[in-house]
Parts: sequence; structure tokens; C-alpha cells
Amino acid sequence: MRFFKVAAAFAFMLSAPSLALAEQSAPTGAPPILGTVLSFNADGQSTGKPDMATISLGVTTQGSNAAAAMTQNAQRMNTLMDALKRAGVAERDIQTSNISVSPQQVFQEGHPPRITGYEANNQVTAKVRNLDSLGRVIDATVGAGGNNVNGVSFGYQQPDAQTDAARRDAMSGARRLADLYAQSLNLRVYRVLSVSESGGYQPPMPMPVFARAVEADMRAPTPVAPGEIETHVSVNVMYELR
Repeated sequence: MRFFKVAAAFAFMLSAPSLALAEQSAPTGAPPILGTVLSFNADGQSTGKPDMATISLGVTTQGSNAAAAMTQNAQRMNTLMDALKRAGVAERDIQTSNISVSPQQVFQEGHPPRITGYEANNQVTAKVRNLDSLGRVIDATVGAGGNNVNGVSFGYQQPDAQTDAARRDAMSGARRLADLYAQSLNLRVYRVLSVSESGGYQPPMPMPVFARAVEADMRAPTPVAPGEIETHVSVNVMYELR
């Protein structure tokens, strides 16, 4: 499904009063602008089903000191990474995004903060290229000790095809409107003077997923609905009408 819309940014420069200005703005070596200039913005869109997902997950642990918290975290994180690989996630698709350790403090009025322990956090992002296995991947990592699942975002493994479709949609809409305005002025589209682009591939906001206990033999995988992704491209096109 595709559509376009036009922003209210029209500029008409009639040939007689604006000839000198038009000639000055023509690119070096290009024929002078002798006609009416039409400039506007057009938006193009393409819609498609995602074929991959990126999940953010990890392990948070506590200990009486920083070393104890980190040691426990490392053990559980190794187990989680192994679970990701067993679930079909390639090693190249697993990337550490955050490692931290911080004191846990108690605040009391009139007293300095008191450290009660330490918390360690290790977070990774994992690309799941088989969406049919996404729910099982999430459950496997939580079952392996992951207690921090921040969310899921969907996308394309090859996003250029969708972006190019949105570009074609934008340019098609721009030309249709240029022809419409030209006809209303008893003119025709003579040439394109310039094209510029803004916008591009826009995945949706991540979907929150919360860690939960998993009983793999008794429960179905976590249901996940990938839906569709809308890709938008906005172009500014300047035409000469004669």
C-alpha cells in the first residue's frame, strides 16, 4: 500500500518578472530558466513485513562487593550467551551493549549514604533473523538466567528495497502533481531543475518485553506479533514549466 501527500510549499516564479533571478539560479552550463518554476515537497511510502528482530536483554546480579556481583554476573551471562546460540542466534549477531557495576545505597536523612552491596549489569543486543523462533529465543534466554529484557525492535535485513520503493512513490506523486499544476496553467512540465531528499528507513518504536519465569516443557513460547513497517521518504522537487 502506498500513498503520497504534498506539503504546502509552492513557489511560482513567472518568466517575465523573474527572468533575471531565474537565470542567476540556473546551474553552470545549464540552459537558462525561461519558464515558470514550481517547487514542492512530496512524501512517498512503502509498507512491508519485517524479516528480522533485534532484542535487548541481559543479566543483573547483586553481591556484597563489586567483585562478587561481577563474578556471579559473568557466570550467568555466559549461560545466557550459550542459550542464545543454541536457540539459533549466530555469534556474529550477538553484541555487548553495556557492562556496569554500581553501589547500592541506602539514604537516611541526616546521615551519609550507606552502601549495602553492589549491582552488576551486562546487556547484549541480539539479531534474530528467523522471526518464527523469536518467542522461543526470548524464553530460552530468560530460562537461562536472563532477568533484564528491555524490548524488541523489528526491521529488514535488506532495507534498501523498501526505501527505494518509497522513493519511487514520492517521485511518482511529485510528477503527477507537477502535471496537474502545469495543466491548470495551460503549460507543460519542461524539465526537472533539482531533487533533494530527506527522511528514509523508519522502523517502529521497540516493543517492550518483560522478563518472566519460563517453564519450557509446560508453556507455549512467548507470542510476538511483528506487524508491518512503514518506510517514508520526503523529496523536494523543482520543475520548470513552459
